[in-house]
Amino acid sequence: MDQVFAPWRIEWVERDDKNADVDECVFCELPDRDDDRENLVVARNDHAVVMLNNYPYNPGHAMVVPRQHTGDYRDLDDDALLGHARLKQRTFDALETGLGPDGFNAGLNLGQGSGGSIDDHLHTHVVPRWEGDTNFMPVVADTKVVVEALDDTYDRVHAAFAEQEGATTDDGAVRF
Repeated sequence: MDQVFAPWRIEWVERDDKNADVDECVFCELPDRDDDRENLVVARNDHAVVMLNNYPYNPGHAMVVPRQHTGDYRDLDDDALLGHARLKQRTFDALETGLGPDGFNAGLNLGQGSGGSIDDHLHTHVVPRWEGDTNFMPVVADTKVVVEALDDTYDRVHAAFAEQEGATTDDGAVRF
């Protein structure tokens, strides 16, 4: 059996604050705050939001989050399911336009045993991948190299969403 190690994630696991400024659910509260950039929200529709991961595996590591609070995919009503799916399509397009990856990994961590750190509000991870983006550093030096600052990635991905057909940006937020 092959094993994949991600030692750079220890910073996330051992952090003290664990979203200290959030009362209940990070995926419910952050999209409702005024500053999308500060909260890493790059796009939204009526039923879902796209947020960049604060501890990305690669530049552009995004999460497509239904607004409906549930940890069970089967609980999503039809509107939430379609809104989530449509925003995932737009996320692939925006990441491709803004970052030009060679491919993507996408998936859900469902339930406590799935390895996700937030199991009570489902979200789909979309991770851009480039050929050769995994190298010797994690193995030899116990170090993951993320090649772009999160603020720069935000600018590129936000702009790519804003360019899409049907996007509005009246208040700086990209909405569909």
